[in-house]
Amino acid sequence: MKKASSVSWSPLFHFFCLWVSCWIFLVHVVVAQNTTIPVAVNVGVVLDFDKPLGKIGLSCINMALSDFYATHSSYRTRLVLNPRDSKMDVVGAAAAALDLIKNVQVQAIIGPQTSMEANFVINLGNKSQVPIISFSATSPSLTSLRSPYFFRATQNDSSQVKAISAIVQAFGWREAVLIYIDDEFGEGIIPYLTDALQEINARVPYRSVIPTSASDDQISQELYKLMTMPTRVFIVHMPPSLGTRLFAMAKQIGMMREGYAWIVTDGMTNLWSLTDPSTIDSMQGVLGVRTYVPRTNELEDFRVRWKRKFQQDNPSIINAELNIFGLWAYDATFALAMAIENVSMGNFSFKRTNVSSSTGTDLETFGASLIGPQLIQALSSTKFRSLTGDIHFVSGQLQSSVFQMVNVNGNGERRVGFWTSKIGLVRELNLANRSTNSTYKPNLGPIIWPGDTNSPPRGWEIPTNGKKLRIGVPVKVGFSQFVKVIWDPNSHTATSVTGYCIDVFNAAMAAMPYAVTYEFIPFATPDGKSAGTYNDLIFQVYNGTYDAVVGDTTIVANRSRYVDFTLPYTESGVSMIVPIRDSKRKNAWVFLKPLTWDLWVISACFFVFIGFVVWVLEHRINVDFRGPPLYQAGTSFWFSFSTMVFAHRERVVSNLARFVVIIWCFVVLILTQSYTASLTSLLTVEKLQPTVTDINELLQKGEKVGFPHDSFVEGILKGLNFAESQLISYRSPEELNDIFVKGSANDGIAAAVDEIPYLKLFLAKYCGKYTTVEPTFKTDGFGFVFPRGSPLVADVSRAILNVTESEKMKQIEDAWFNKESCPDSNTLVSSDSLGVESFWGLFLIAGVASISALIIFAAMFLYEQRHVFLRFNSEISTWRRIRIMSRIFDQRDLSSHTFRKSELEDKSGNDSVQSIGIAGDLPNTNCPPSPSSYSNQTETDFVFFVDQGSTTENGDLTPSGVASPEIFPSPGRRSIELTNTNEPREKLV
Repeated sequence: MKKASSVSWSPLFHFFCLWVSCWIFLVHVVVAQNTTIPVAVNVGVVLDFDKPLGKIGLSCINMALSDFYATHSSYRTRLVLNPRDSKMDVVGAAAAALDLIKNVQVQAIIGPQTSMEANFVINLGNKSQVPIISFSATSPSLTSLRSPYFFRATQNDSSQVKAISAIVQAFGWREAVLIYIDDEFGEGIIPYLTDALQEINARVPYRSVIPTSASDDQISQELYKLMTMPTRVFIVHMPPSLGTRLFAMAKQIGMMREGYAWIVTDGMTNLWSLTDPSTIDSMQGVLGVRTYVPRTNELEDFRVRWKRKFQQDNPSIINAELNIFGLWAYDATFALAMAIENVSMGNFSFKRTNVSSSTGTDLETFGASLIGPQLIQALSSTKFRSLTGDIHFVSGQLQSSVFQMVNVNGNGERRVGFWTSKIGLVRELNLANRSTNSTYKPNLGPIIWPGDTNSPPRGWEIPTNGKKLRIGVPVKVGFSQFVKVIWDPNSHTATSVTGYCIDVFNAAMAAMPYAVTYEFIPFATPDGKSAGTYNDLIFQVYNGTYDAVVGDTTIVANRSRYVDFTLPYTESGVSMIVPIRDSKRKNAWVFLKPLTWDLWVISACFFVFIGFVVWVLEHRINVDFRGPPLYQAGTSFWFSFSTMVFAHRERVVSNLARFVVIIWCFVVLILTQSYTASLTSLLTVEKLQPTVTDINELLQKGEKVGFPHDSFVEGILKGLNFAESQLISYRSPEELNDIFVKGSANDGIAAAVDEIPYLKLFLAKYCGKYTTVEPTFKTDGFGFVFPRGSPLVADVSRAILNVTESEKMKQIEDAWFNKESCPDSNTLVSSDSLGVESFWGLFLIAGVASISALIIFAAMFLYEQRHVFLRFNSEISTWRRIRIMSRIFDQRDLSSHTFRKSELEDKSGNDSVQSIGIAGDLPNTNCPPSPSSYSNQTETDFVFFVDQGSTTENGDLTPSGVASPEIFPSPGRRSIELTNTNEPREKLV
């Protein structure tokens, strides 16, 4: 029974065991798949572990790996660090890198620490296809290697040059001295910094190179040299180990006092936390540029964790502070770990070379990483948000960020502003409220400058413990009023230097806001003669022999290419001077020249017109204006023209005529007085005329021309095509006068071309013999000469303006120049004739008065004769009506008081006048009486005219006996007929 039972259970037991075994196997397979061992990837680290920066970097690298894999535990790769100490040596760094590549076969190297070490290591990485990632090699020269296997996980030094130049521009500094360490780190930034300063018109007059192993004596010697220079703005680029010694020596010799400006690059500011706090005292007032890292909670948390771990690993280092390079080391490790994971499916091995190890060198036998090309692609595409901001490599370079400006003050530093490439210098960083196109306007916080002052340094000064300014002075033979050098032949030195230019310069120096020491050095040979031309003298400033030139140096374009000029302090221009000749020949028609031809014609027309107006107004009532036509015309013209001398004898009876004559006499008075004055001027002043009025006339005639010796004027004349044989130089006013007297035909000159200040001085001495004529060539006058870019130019120019606008300049001019003044050359050579434009107002008044008088007279006349118009037949033509009215006008106006006596005599004397028959009263006769007896009598019953007849001597009509007279009854009277014995009667009305 038991046996049967044992047999029946055996298959079931075997099946159960098989099922359990399969389940256990599957569980083991799943667990094995989920617990795959990560791939170890060797990574090299080359740092200077004896330096704090190397220890900080390695600590941050370890923390980065720990943090990275703590959050990415499922990644298939793990970086294995292989640290090597470069021992602060380029060869040591190269040997460490070579060992890592050849023996360890690392896939990437983090480091090395310095730019000099990185230079050779980058070439090794390029050859072995191993990426080199440096978080502290900042020299821009490394970029020039153009290696795709070099990644800079730090800021390029060249990224801060714009921020530094913005500081220089903000305070208006024109010069800055660069002080840098003599290695690849120091030299790499210099070309970029120089270009940035030149873009804002700031010069770099000197570059101070400090050796890496310089002693304190060498540093002091270089600083003393800088003290003798005028520039007081210094830009320092060196590591803190050398920079702190430099500032300590600068303070010791007095270069950290007021007036100095010191700017340091981030090579020092980023590592201030590693410097001895005692060195801060020697850097008071220094302004620094530092990479800005925004404070975040993550950063503060990391800082606390790092400080705790670093203190545990390095108990001998107390109060260590995390710096920006430690953060960049952390970011670089993060980026490398991410890139390695992205290429985890690749082959992490090296390709061996065909060179035998027994025959090749170490540099030839190591292989090339197979994963290298893929790894650099992964690094270039890696992007993430890190502790310092956004991490992204563009062409192997970390993109530039914001820089902050810090000012060393007290026991630490104080932030005074920020700089970004978009908005420039700002006091507070608030990108949201600022436009990228905003105008440049620096806005920084208060800065404490060296010397514990808030006033920004001027940027330069004349060193009191340096040499005096060497002022070159020209030695002149003539025109000594401008510059006069008295030479002692025994001592071969100048005993005195005086003159107008010297006094102006002394006055300008006295007006400067600071003291300037200088000495005048004549540009002369040992025997006291001039050592060269003005161009030679100016070139002495260019080559550094003189610090400036003071004298009658003209500002011209070709000289400005070598030196800088101040603002001019004299009148500018080049003009021509010629002799004046006395015009003794009399001109028979000179009396016509005072008035222009149009004024003569208009005056004559007005004389005729006024005569006509007076005749019209006086003819009917003034016997002086009656008689035969020729007599009347002559009387009218005589009366009008005699008013020129106020010799008219005819009486003017009419009030209208008197009004016209009064106006006309006023016009004639003004016209004659002006004519007399102009004629007097022509007969006296116009006698002086220049012998030459145009420079082209000299060219056409081949005349000789003078110019000042060793002057740029010679070039102007040659540019006008004057031949060499036509040019004669002179040195003094007396010599110029002598060659003028000789004349062009006798080895003299016909004209001279010189600068206006010299010509004025010459004319003051020979006022009555010469005059200036056109053309005038434009120049900028006299100016003081300084080296190119000299900061003195701006201050001296401002001082010149202060002097020229004050009474001081007039005192200087009165002291050196003759107070005599010549008449203006324009008044000597020309006297303009008087034209209509000077008198059109007078003619307008006279014309309006005359025309108004005519209109009033015509209106009165027509009104008196209105009954004539009322009696005209419609059949009478217009021309006939005009003739009738003109004959009425030609009659005497017997109603005038001037003819009342004549009227009585005419009534009593009938011998000379025949009676006229009036129908019903008088008998008809064959010869009608003169109409003058009746035409204007107030008691007559009619007015008539004879169609054809002649006038008597006094203008009355006499009958012709041919045509029948026409009779016009007076208003209110009956119709009257006049009969003619020779013709039948004609009824007129």
